Amino acid sequence: MMKYSLLAAAVVSALSFSVQATDDIEVIEVKGVRQKLQQDGRLKDVIQKTEVLDEIMIENKNALSLTDAINNEPGVNVSNECSMCGVKRVMLNGMKGEHTTILVDGLPTHTLISGFYAVDAISTTGVDRIEIARGAGASLIAPEAIGGTVNIVTKEAYENQVAVDVAKGSHDFTAFKGMATGISEDGRTGITLIGQYDKQDQEDHDDNGVSEAPLQENQTLSALISHDLNDYNNIHVRVAKVRSEVFGGPVIGDTVGSIQEALGSYDGIESDQLFVDDDVRNRYIGKPWETTEWIQTNRDEAYVKWLSEWNDSTTSELAVSYANHKQDSFYEGIDYRAEDEMLYLRAKFDTELNDQHFLSYGADMRTEEMRSDTKALQDVPDYVSDSFDYDVKGIFIQDTWTPTDSIEIAMAVRIDQVTADFIDPKKPGVEIDETFVAPRVDMRYFHNDEFTSRFSAGRGYRAPLSFFETDHGILDSEKGYLIDVDSLEDSLSVNYALSYEGDKLTSTFSAAHSNVKNLASLQETDAGVPILTQLDEDASVTTIDIVAGYSINDNLTINGSAEYFDYNDVFRSSYAIAPVETRANFEIEWKNDDFTVFWNTTWFGSRDLRDYGYEGYNIKGDPTSLKSQDAPSFTVSNVKVQYNLTNEIKIYGGLSNIFNYTQIEEGESPLFYDADGGYDVAYIWGPLHGREFYLGVEAKL
Repeated sequence: MMKYSLLAAAVVSALSFSVQATDDIEVIEVKGVRQKLQQDGRLKDVIQKTEVLDEIMIENKNALSLTDAINNEPGVNVSNECSMCGVKRVMLNGMKGEHTTILVDGLPTHTLISGFYAVDAISTTGVDRIEIARGAGASLIAPEAIGGTVNIVTKEAYENQVAVDVAKGSHDFTAFKGMATGISEDGRTGITLIGQYDKQDQEDHDDNGVSEAPLQENQTLSALISHDLNDYNNIHVRVAKVRSEVFGGPVIGDTVGSIQEALGSYDGIESDQLFVDDDVRNRYIGKPWETTEWIQTNRDEAYVKWLSEWNDSTTSELAVSYANHKQDSFYEGIDYRAEDEMLYLRAKFDTELNDQHFLSYGADMRTEEMRSDTKALQDVPDYVSDSFDYDVKGIFIQDTWTPTDSIEIAMAVRIDQVTADFIDPKKPGVEIDETFVAPRVDMRYFHNDEFTSRFSAGRGYRAPLSFFETDHGILDSEKGYLIDVDSLEDSLSVNYALSYEGDKLTSTFSAAHSNVKNLASLQETDAGVPILTQLDEDASVTTIDIVAGYSINDNLTINGSAEYFDYNDVFRSSYAIAPVETRANFEIEWKNDDFTVFWNTTWFGSRDLRDYGYEGYNIKGDPTSLKSQDAPSFTVSNVKVQYNLTNEIKIYGGLSNIFNYTQIEEGESPLFYDADGGYDVAYIWGPLHGREFYLGVEAKL
């Protein structure tokens, strides 16, 4: 019988939200089959360089979503690629967003199009930690992650507790969070119930009636159950439901009355002028639908994992995960609906052969089916549907060799049969049908008690599927869409890291290089029709970063980092939004028994936007109104203060973007006209969200 209080059950069922507990995982007693094996180091690859964000770091950032939590972490950039819909791309080591694979508890629960919309809806409530592994071959079980993997680890139940958190702030910022955990009397069964609701209103910093940051509203509900069948078998079951709505363009309460009014205003007749004097800096006078972007997504996730300890040397993990992602959207007059369904199966075994060799081996299978339709473009001759079938069957093996106490070497190889097929009748045949061999090696060397070197090299692949891969907004061109891909993207990454760990100082220097063949890129035909094709030349990026933290005393800690990204010309030409080239970060945390103060400042270096093909005009048809092609350097600072009223209740408040720096304040709207007079909304190089103030309270029962 589960030991939940009636109050806990009432809070979860009535409010459908709860808050993350802040217990330090290191003081929780390790128990149960899975916890015992984790403690023995048999479920985690500890050789490869992996950055970990724990729940305290997430809390300090007041991060409600995955993108908020990991943005500006070493090697991580969350790129905002549209001022209307706010689509986010999680980029690792300078690679593109589509090269990142998001895992939940080590399993893929996101479809190929999930990495574009509803990423902001991946809540942090109930997250124990986030693990970031960069580079191709970063994961033995995710070879398509040629940029790396982001693994979200759910907090498991170790005690009976309910926590709730309510926060409110400027721009109608609203957040309700909560978590309830319970364990059975015999300790074999634990359940975690999680819910989160958050909302952010539109922002229009130049008051022209068109938002630079959209309205976003997210809801997440999930449940995780862990049950020890006996002393040797454990089952994990997780289910989740995510809903997200994004609306950008005409400002509600100013240019339009509601979302429904904006969508209902569509009449197919374009206005003579969108702005006064055809200047995007002036008042918007077009019809609401002409600058409306609305995206509603619903995603269902589930997985089951069965962990068995066969004997003293062998364990197994059998897993199945499922995701269903539905999208309904409207892009400035063009409708688009899609449903993407994914099923993943895996059987993985770990065997300790002897004191020097530890073997991991198994097989997995992924099948994905995406179907889309658009009424607005169905009769356009040059439109090819992006509906696809995607199937992967693979086997893998890894040997971790420990010849001495000072060195570990893990050598692995995957062999995958990959099939990717765009099913539109205009695209006969199967576009991709390849067998791909992906080797990798990871090495760790302990120079002494303080210094450790890590080296990794690996190969990976990715199938270039869906128009979302390069530019989500091409549909509103009304010219159609063509597909010309026939090969997997093929990537090779090399990474070296040197870490120092002393009593007060810790630091890591790392350098990485990634090279991609057959990189997908959006081009145009002679008739101006967008076409998804692949580049003939290799694209590459080199990243260098150094991270350090120093504990001045028991109350005060400072952290800093500096990063450099060097993209070759081929890679630069493929980006829709200019990525980060140089960045530095400074953090300071002071705390005592009652107070915690956290300050963060991030500096971004200047960029030449010509390198990324930027060309836009503030005034339609006026070549003298060319927008700036030089992005200046800038800084963004945030602060959060927390006070513990009691052991169970704490209050907090903070400011995000303290000095209200946005590119709009610099006189640069993200709206523009291209050389042909076409209206677009993604001339982005700096922050679009302004200063935000928030206050909140958290209570545990």
